[in-house]
Amino acid sequence: MISLMTESHLNDVVKAHMKGFIGFFLTFLGENFLKIYYRGVINHEKAIKLVYLEDNNLKGFVTGTMNPSGFYSALLKKYWFRFCIVLIPAILKKPKSFFRLLRALTKPKTSSQDPKIAELSSLVVLPSYQGKGIGKELVISFITEVKKRSGKIIYLTTDALNNDTVNSFYQKMGFKIKRVIKTPENRLMNEFWLEIK
Repeated sequence: MISLMTESHLNDVVKAHMKGFIGFFLTFLGENFLKIYYRGVINHEKAIKLVYLEDNNLKGFVTGTMNPSGFYSALLKKYWFRFCIVLIPAILKKPKSFFRLLRALTKPKTSSQDPKIAELSSLVVLPSYQGKGIGKELVISFITEVKKRSGKIIYLTTDALNNDTVNSFYQKMGFKIKRVIKTPENRLMNEFWLEIK
């Protein structure tokens, strides 16, 4: 079943993120960083946070937010000191990550400020439960929640290359590629949009 993500799910959400996003930058920043981030998601009124539970065990989750710029600004303002503390080990381990972190801190300025636009930021299904329709159910529930909040567009970004399964999944869900973005690390990202009618 799908239900609202709460503080009681936090540890399982972080573990699922670590398993679902192996090799990704946020995963590299570590579990302590993710705990602060997802606690911020859980406690923010504009955030959309849903979990898929089976026998009370978390098998997947989806998160995102209405008015992404306002969300990231509030998150940074509230937790900036905690973020700084937990990010020190990551910076010491990989000094070049400091510049990527600086770009992340400017995300509020580059994210949409339109209250009718929602960002789908994370969708995770535990590897052993993939292919069972859980991701589809989570995205449908996310879309339903955006509709309830009078949202008109949902956008997300995902890797353009070597990511055919994920790109195909979102296209089957009705998302369309609006543009391809090249990051400073030369990573090509598809930006998908879904217009809600």
